[in-house]
Amino acid sequence: MDNIITKLARLLEEKRHADPNESYVAQLHQQGLDKILDKISEEANETILAAREASITGNPNELVKETADLWFHSMVMLQHIGTSPDNVLTELGRRFGTSGLVEKASRISSEDPLREK
Repeated sequence: MDNIITKLARLLEEKRHADPNESYVAQLHQQGLDKILDKISEEANETILAAREASITGNPNELVKETADLWFHSMVMLQHIGTSPDNVLTELGRRFGTSGLVEKASRISSEDPLREK
């Protein structure tokens, strides 16, 4: 399954330069970062709603579909900015085995130079 991300990243790269009249990915890139970010916001909201529904019904099918949409659009965003899912996976790998609380604290202290350490 981990090859799916790699395969999708390659496909997105191919589609990026396709005819925007024939490719949704090319359309998104042509419309620019703000349009891509709007789609991520929309998909994030739909994912949240689907998670709430899944918690009530016990059926995660829509949540899985909405999460796939969110990941897809996030990958388009990464591509548009000039980075790749590999960089995200590397970062997740770096964090593996580290407490989420410890990792978050290290990001907060390194991001805000005015925050007391």
